[in-house]
Amino acid sequence: SGAEQIAKRVFDVVVASCILLFTAPLILTIAIFIRLQDGGPAVFKQMRLGKDGEQFACYKLRSMVTDAGDRLQQLLATDPDARREWAETQKLTNDPRITALGQFIRKSSIDELPQLFNVLWGDMSLVGPRPMMVDQRALYPGTAYYAMRPGITGIWQTSVRNESSFSERAIFDARYFRELSFVTDLALIARTFRVVLRGTGY
Repeated sequence: SGAEQIAKRVFDVVVASCILLFTAPLILTIAIFIRLQDGGPAVFKQMRLGKDGEQFACYKLRSMVTDAGDRLQQLLATDPDARREWAETQKLTNDPRITALGQFIRKSSIDELPQLFNVLWGDMSLVGPRPMMVDQRALYPGTAYYAMRPGITGIWQTSVRNESSFSERAIFDARYFRELSFVTDLALIARTFRVVLRGTGY
């Protein structure tokens, strides 16, 4: 309902603001280390699909080498196993593009913290479907994703994100859409803290 959407939005803004307030020193420190690592930008920006299919710039702390796109294309052109894995899951188990520092910030999910600004700007929610890349639109078989703001965390992000295929994300998105409620969001946020503490946010 409209009231529930407003309540979810208010919750997003209040909680995201509080988290940013407490994590700003950590974000700044990691950003400095990323710059010192190779001289490249600390923040990575990528266009993603949001609610109603609208595109927005999604921000993360950079966890990959600066020429990650070129390296991916070269890898997919020369490694059949990597090409098959990428076609199925849209990620690589052993991704050579990830830096040493990137390994750490991905496992701890620190790289996701700049997305709190996306939440404040209204592009994302704290809880929702994983934000989809623009070129993945044709690979996604569902429709529930486009009815919601994508989230920093969610059912897929805190459950089988490392084991499922890309197309299976639609099942989790549809499930979240059916179960959407304040209680569901609180439960998923609590589960997110457990995932981060276990270091499985990769």
